[in-house]
Amino acid sequence: MRARVLPIYTRAPRAPTLLLLALAALAGCRGPRVPAATDLPRALAPDTVSVRPENVRRALQALAHDSMEGRATATPGMFRAARYLAEQFRAIGLEAVGDSGYFQRVPLAWQPRPGGGRRPVLLASWEAWNGQPEERRALGLNVVGVLRGTDLAEQAVLIDAHYDHLGVGRPVAGDDLYNGADDDASGVVAVVEIARALAAGPRPKRTVVFLLTCGEELGLLGTRWYIERPVVNLERTVANLEIEMIGRPDPLAGGPGRAWLTGYERSSMGESLAAAGIPIVPDPRPTENFFERSDNIAFARMGIPAHTLSSFNLHADYHRPSDEDDTIDYRHLTSVVRAAVRAARLLADGPVPVWKPGGQPAAAEPRP
Repeated sequence: MRARVLPIYTRAPRAPTLLLLALAALAGCRGPRVPAATDLPRALAPDTVSVRPENVRRALQALAHDSMEGRATATPGMFRAARYLAEQFRAIGLEAVGDSGYFQRVPLAWQPRPGGGRRPVLLASWEAWNGQPEERRALGLNVVGVLRGTDLAEQAVLIDAHYDHLGVGRPVAGDDLYNGADDDASGVVAVVEIARALAAGPRPKRTVVFLLTCGEELGLLGTRWYIERPVVNLERTVANLEIEMIGRPDPLAGGPGRAWLTGYERSSMGESLAAAGIPIVPDPRPTENFFERSDNIAFARMGIPAHTLSSFNLHADYHRPSDEDDTIDYRHLTSVVRAAVRAARLLADGPVPVWKPGGQPAAAEPRP
């Protein structure tokens, strides 16, 4: 989740090193395994599939491990995380729909930061990327897979989270590695587990796109690139559920196992999910403007009912090195992941969410 100010300065290796790492990551990702019919449990609804606590813990600890170096965009840690996530999608059996297997490459360029350091910015095209000096070229990766629907396959539901975080930054209490366990390894784990559950159960009616984006912390870089090059036409994308910061319970949402939905009052999505018994409530802190502070806002401005599921309780480890895996409440996280599986199934099989009068945000101003 984006802060209003990001005081982090990411260390980045030289461009040729990054590009070699990226190419190695791409080369190592094979196409999807197509599961045989005998691989799939029969007559097993995804909302009854057990989301295993050990899988949740293992995946989160992998993403928030020091070896991922805080998963900053266009750094070796990002490439390691992307490779790990692509392998999860392959093992689940999702269809690889990126331009390089499960990867959707994102053209970036290094730009100096005021006060020192540098950050990647999104370029308009690969032609613009090729026109950059080699030392300025950078590469982002979205990770994307698809589960094709049945009788409503022409419609799509987008389930997403951002897997980037802040990388290496200013030391706090001697620690300069920003691991981002809650922000947003927790949400990424949920997307992976939703994909696993839906793939193991009856095929959903609508096509489901699972998208893990880079560059959210830097201004939705991966999401902005995806919107220009979606794997399913956005005019046929009927709903978007973003998942972010669900690693700790929020007392204002009702405590462990419960979450809230940003912009709950703006569309019919929240009420529909709650009516189905999914334990969510409206965002209890609307003055924080969380509806506008994650990737969902870009899709909402395209006209898609798009919201973020969260249980962020404004904990003091937000955007600090102390956002470590040992601060995660795994029982709560597992419960919310199970609720998110049920929510995804409802969006894939149930009524299409609609905006309430005045609920849809205005379209974004064109970027220069």
